[in-house]
Amino acid sequence: MTVTETQRKKVVIYTDGACSGNPGPGGWGAILEYGPHRKEMSGSMPSTTNNRMEVFAAISALGALKEPCDVTLYSDSTYLVKAFNEHWLENWKKRGWKTASGGKVENQELWFLMDQLTRRHRVRFVWVKGHASNPGNNRCDELARAAIEEYRRMNGIGEQG
Repeated sequence: MTVTETQRKKVVIYTDGACSGNPGPGGWGAILEYGPHRKEMSGSMPSTTNNRMEVFAAISALGALKEPCDVTLYSDSTYLVKAFNEHWLENWKKRGWKTASGGKVENQELWFLMDQLTRRHRVRFVWVKGHASNPGNNRCDELARAAIEEYRRMNGIGEQG
């Protein structure tokens, strides 16, 4: 049985990425909310950038959805939000993965995944000011930073590593 457009679940997602050094050890956090249900997710990568972690948080959250959903995704990443709200992704694809200035689009493999996921789900991207008054974004920041610290602890890496 196929879920009709009006039967899609309405999901709210908060995401954030963090990096200690840029590049350096990175972490991401995401919160998925559906009705009374709430799921927190996080992870880390050894040598990455803040932008990669921001996009990876969204990929991880959208990828966790088991069926097509209507999603409102909150992020403090202008990189992520503008890629959709200002049609950067659409234009990058039209130009053969080149930026408006003709350079190579960074993080193409992540944008390819985001493109696939946003075709499956209807996603509305909402920018929120980071480290401000959005509790969901603030919690995702905590999750991302805790993931970095856990990575460091598990790998015997100090604050500067």
